[in-house]
Amino acid sequence: MSSTELPSAPAASVLPKVATVRVAEGERLRSVGLPGITLTVRSRPPAREGLAPALYVHGLGGSSQNWSALMEQLEGEVDCEAVDLPGFGDSPPPDDGDYSITAHARAVIRYLDASDRGPVHLFGNSLGGAVTTRVAAVRPDLVRTLTLVSPALPELRVQRTAVPTALLSVPGVTALFTRLTRGWTAEQRVRGVMHLCYGDPGRATPEGFRNAVEEMERRLQLPYFWDAMTRSARGLVNAYTLGGQHALWRQAERVLAPTLLIYGGRDQLVGHRMSRKAGQSFRDSRLLSLPDAGHVAMMEYPEVVARAFRGLLEETGQAQAVNPRERAAVAGDGATENAGG
Repeated sequence: MSSTELPSAPAASVLPKVATVRVAEGERLRSVGLPGITLTVRSRPPAREGLAPALYVHGLGGSSQNWSALMEQLEGEVDCEAVDLPGFGDSPPPDDGDYSITAHARAVIRYLDASDRGPVHLFGNSLGGAVTTRVAAVRPDLVRTLTLVSPALPELRVQRTAVPTALLSVPGVTALFTRLTRGWTAEQRVRGVMHLCYGDPGRATPEGFRNAVEEMERRLQLPYFWDAMTRSARGLVNAYTLGGQHALWRQAERVLAPTLLIYGGRDQLVGHRMSRKAGQSFRDSRLLSLPDAGHVAMMEYPEVVARAFRGLLEETGQAQAVNPRERAAVAGDGATENAGG
């Protein structure tokens, strides 16, 4: 058990039956019971035996489905698993109701310790970027490389477009929002999310949009949906105020793993300007800047993100088998540059 562990709380109440979660072709879902939490893990069988393990952690309001496109791209390089954080996707709420960054990091650590899959290539987006930064800082033995897509690390000057999301952490705001949007359809909600998170919402395929609407309809049936959103947003805001060794930027400086930083030029939630500070804070980092991407580059440009990750493997000597054509593509890609160290 790691030093971040806390005693487990009593079991959660029985949850209602809702529609099943979509599983893409080639993927599998399984439920993993751990002290105080139950996690749903999405996996994609590797192209061959012996590949190093990878774990993907989604952002606020997301789920393991956010990584499906990238997992498919990287099935020949790593053994892919993506986790639904407690209260998100198909994972029930944590028994103790703790949605802090530390609690989410503890859930990831518990899973890696229990599954004995570490060290892994660890990926995080947005809230998941803050969570995986903390995991890499406190448990370097569990992390081979760290890939952060628009990580939610503290900003001194928050973008105006990010303010409504931050307001979810304010008591009473979520209740007001749910009353004001009671008449919104799942389709309207998904369009709003895509306009906020995508650099170009038109990049979402019709099938992808239908799947997102189906998932939104499922989540809205969950009695804890807004509670998980509110408490996780509050946990993220609270993490921004921590000082000393628990401050997220201080923990970024402690990360030893080679780090790939990915920022979108059209990101409305995490300012692209933060890429410079991130490059200076993570000691062994390189930057991929995507001018047309929004907040979820791994969903908008999975091929580009996959190529950058392969480049990280090549650079750090961890590529297990990259075909000559892909190696040439990696070597010729000028989008990735050293940003730190």
